[in-house]
Amino acid sequence: MRTVIKLTLCIIGCLLIGAVGGVSTAEGVNDWYVTLLKPSFNPPNYLFGPVWTILYLLMGISLFLILQTPKNEIKKKAIIYFGVQLFLNFCWSFLFFKFHLLGLAFVEIILIWISILLMIIVFQKINKIAAYIQIPYLLWVSFASLLNASIWFLN
Repeated sequence: MRTVIKLTLCIIGCLLIGAVGGVSTAEGVNDWYVTLLKPSFNPPNYLFGPVWTILYLLMGISLFLILQTPKNEIKKKAIIYFGVQLFLNFCWSFLFFKFHLLGLAFVEIILIWISILLMIIVFQKINKIAAYIQIPYLLWVSFASLLNASIWFLN
């Protein structure tokens, strides 16, 4: 039962952090974002919510898998990397959608990408599944980085 509670808390915690960032995103998408020039490969707005929900769900599962392992230095490092990427992820929505800082958001999303890659590398040393289920997140942030750069360039 404790395992189920820990898994639930990991997932809900990640989803809640995503939801707070999502509120900022939703306000910007329905207002300022529609006025921007976007590249031809910009996906429809309705796609972002489901994709991010799945990614936050996977983040929660990965965190749970890491937390289930015995305590050691690499586990501590893994949790720090996880926290850093989640914090940076949270901040990006505000930089881009609330404050309209496209260039700073681009720099920040590159930092997110690096932190995700480092997290995957460290997770892989602890639990391969925890690492591998973060690959879609890295791929999506790669795409989002290109999209952020393109929107910044066009505007």
